[in-house]
Amino acid sequence: MSSVRHPSDGAERGDRSDKPVGRFRRMLDRLSSSQEELHSAELQQDAEAAGCTKIGDCGDRQIVKVTGTLRTVTLRPRAGVPALEAELFDGTAALDVVWLGRRSIIGIEPGRKLIASGRISMSHGRRVLFNPKYELRPLGQE
Repeated sequence: MSSVRHPSDGAERGDRSDKPVGRFRRMLDRLSSSQEELHSAELQQDAEAAGCTKIGDCGDRQIVKVTGTLRTVTLRPRAGVPALEAELFDGTAALDVVWLGRRSIIGIEPGRKLIASGRISMSHGRRVLFNPKYELRPLGQE
């Protein structure tokens, strides 16, 4: 007897094997994501959970409440006045937070999470938040 294969046999087998391949592909995508991508995704989830605006969605002169992680903190005088500057990152974009007249603020340090609110302005193509109201996130939640 000759064995006769039905043309749909191969397609059905292919359909069955696509499900494990799809799962495997998703697992590989998660494993191949960089630490930065995973951190960005986590920060975006935190912003959404806190009811904050994504920095990437903030426009000039908009009053916002944003949250993220401080990447850098520097003392940079502006017009002879001390100014503490920090870069806040939420996974979508960065924002410069500036406290005029301050040389340091306890708890404002790289790696710290905070919520800041105020009016966004644009300076040299970057979003800036001057003298915001802010809330430091507890260290245990980092």
